[in-house]
Amino acid sequence: MPDGLAMTPVDRAQRYLLYGSERYALAILRPVQEAIRARGDEAAWFFDGPGAEDLVAGERLLSVSEVRAWDARAVITPSNAVPHFFPGVKVETFHGFDAGKPRHIYIRGFFDLYCTTGPRDTVQFQALADRLGHFSVIETGWPKLDPFLRGIAGPLPPVREPPVILYHSTFSPAWSAAEILYDEVKRLSREGRWRWIVTFHPKMAADTRARYEALQNEYLRFAHDDNILDLFGQVDMMCSDTSSALNEFLLTGKPVVTFRNRRPGPQLIDIQEPGQFEGAIERALQRPPELLEAIHAYGDMIHPWRDGRASERVLQAIDSFIAAGARNRRRKPWNLWRKFKIRHRIRYWGPV
Repeated sequence: MPDGLAMTPVDRAQRYLLYGSERYALAILRPVQEAIRARGDEAAWFFDGPGAEDLVAGERLLSVSEVRAWDARAVITPSNAVPHFFPGVKVETFHGFDAGKPRHIYIRGFFDLYCTTGPRDTVQFQALADRLGHFSVIETGWPKLDPFLRGIAGPLPPVREPPVILYHSTFSPAWSAAEILYDEVKRLSREGRWRWIVTFHPKMAADTRARYEALQNEYLRFAHDDNILDLFGQVDMMCSDTSSALNEFLLTGKPVVTFRNRRPGPQLIDIQEPGQFEGAIERALQRPPELLEAIHAYGDMIHPWRDGRASERVLQAIDSFIAAGARNRRRKPWNLWRKFKIRHRIRYWGPV
């Protein structure tokens, strides 16, 4: 049985702990909270990093001691690790799609169950589960997308006049194009042919963020939205680099222009030099049929679930795992150093 798992009596509401290490956990796990409540069950939150300050009325935040006493049926998190001494089945829901960066697959020995987003990830994680034996894999789709997918049902809307472009960049200097494309974004955003919305990863360098914020004018807005999905319906295309957010955007069926993407394919218009940027945007806004077909095929590979019910499937996956005995073939590794680091992070040195 997983570390700390205590089976909940059937005569009381089931309890689930939603665990976050960054603010983006709110956008990923709030749909799960909604699905839990729709069942008549209870959800509470624990954060070991930013995010707790953004909880709203009706959302319950627990301390470490309260978590242990609350005795959740499962701990659901997009983080790569979780305290092994928290009660419940440990469930990983992921914090983004594989964008081609190194180490998308983290197997750190903390989780009983991985809820994968689509066939591409399911195949990779299942192969590891078969070899390692200390976790299970069930494909559910990604909860973060539930409200978004329900909201974009229907045909692809026509391009606006003037078109609106979303510019988004990852934060890592090795992967980000924000500094390289700054002059082009500045120039194009002053011509008035297109409108721009700019948003960055929360960890983007402060000086880069400040440079783009200073570009704001009647044609460019810098967005501080916590959930980038809220911006997707406001734009006609996206420009990016090697950010996992571009995979989320492709599920809208709209084009993406990337700069030196680490895993380019027919679903992207990828460029190598800043001088190609304007022409690539013009092509994307024309929406060539072969590009739209490639985007649709790619979406089916990374997230074929378009019904907006991934959160319900995550809960069903937990039900199935527990009904099957809540056990995997092998015990999880000892993980002593990582367990120590988590204790230090949440400042808990009490008993397991």
